[in-house]
Amino acid sequence: MALRSLILGLLSFILLFHLLVSSTTTMALRVGVVLRKPLEPALPVFREAPAFRNGDQCGTGESDQIHIAMTLDTNYLRGTMAAVLSLLQHSTCPENLSFHFLSLPHFETELFTSIKSTFPYLSFKIYQFDPNLVRSRISKSIRQALDQPLNYARIYLSDILPSNVDRIIYLDSDLVVVDDIEKLWHVEMEEKVVAAPEYCHANFTNYFTDTFWSDPELAKVLEGRHPCYFNTGVMVVDVEKWRKGGYTQRVEEWMAVQKQKRIYHLGSLPPFLLIFAGDIKAVTHRWNQHGLGGDNFEGKCRTLHPGPISLLHWSGKGKPWLRLDSRKPCIVDHLWAPYDLYRSSRHSLEE
Repeated sequence: MALRSLILGLLSFILLFHLLVSSTTTMALRVGVVLRKPLEPALPVFREAPAFRNGDQCGTGESDQIHIAMTLDTNYLRGTMAAVLSLLQHSTCPENLSFHFLSLPHFETELFTSIKSTFPYLSFKIYQFDPNLVRSRISKSIRQALDQPLNYARIYLSDILPSNVDRIIYLDSDLVVVDDIEKLWHVEMEEKVVAAPEYCHANFTNYFTDTFWSDPELAKVLEGRHPCYFNTGVMVVDVEKWRKGGYTQRVEEWMAVQKQKRIYHLGSLPPFLLIFAGDIKAVTHRWNQHGLGGDNFEGKCRTLHPGPISLLHWSGKGKPWLRLDSRKPCIVDHLWAPYDLYRSSRHSLEE
């Protein structure tokens, strides 16, 4: 008898609880209460980097600042942290480095906290990049990562940066710098809008489709130039000239052509080539040892090109942190590992 009463009491409690939950949910919907979604996964946790201080010869004025722009993507944050550490470690005047980070709106607070806790002395600012600026303009490319809105944020630097910033070094997140970035900062632009290493041995025609080359009106944009490939992951940009020349709109115009006619396959790079190839300030190749991530499909291992190196760039599909974690690293990935600040990583500067 007692057992029966206990069971009946338990069933009554369950029924009452169900009624209360249903009633509360119904009431919430009636008054317009939005039930919260589960929280997004937490960002990776990083070790605090050492403090890097200026040498005695470093200036302290605004003209001594070196402005660097990078994107903050939660999927590439580990790479960004390594890149920042490498820049600071090899800089003669690390306190003169001023970072301008572009991120999507959702994670701004968390990203600020992550950077501040990892680099307490870093001079930086985070700018929100509105993905709607490019979402309708993006055409599907050969790799999904190339289609993300943040991959196009570099086009809008002149609109986002403060008006007093008239020159910027734009860097991708999958690289490390092993030289003083001040050397690249002081490159003589010779009235050009963009400075970057260019590669004239690459087959330029491969970056565009037959539709482009078979249309005389499109192809004539390259007339009078000797176009060469350059990688937009490492660029010095004269922001003032970019603004005056309306280059953001010019890139958008080529993106509109791409939407209609499919004239290239590679995301945000080809419009830059159409506008600037053959008309940039060429910088020594040491400032972009690119392609270390392999090709855009398989990401197989590649070796270093001969010659001096100031910057190592894992452009391509394979990223060093992913290959190291999978215990299938390429030899070149061990050159990235000492800059990895990921707290769970065994490959650290401290080792």
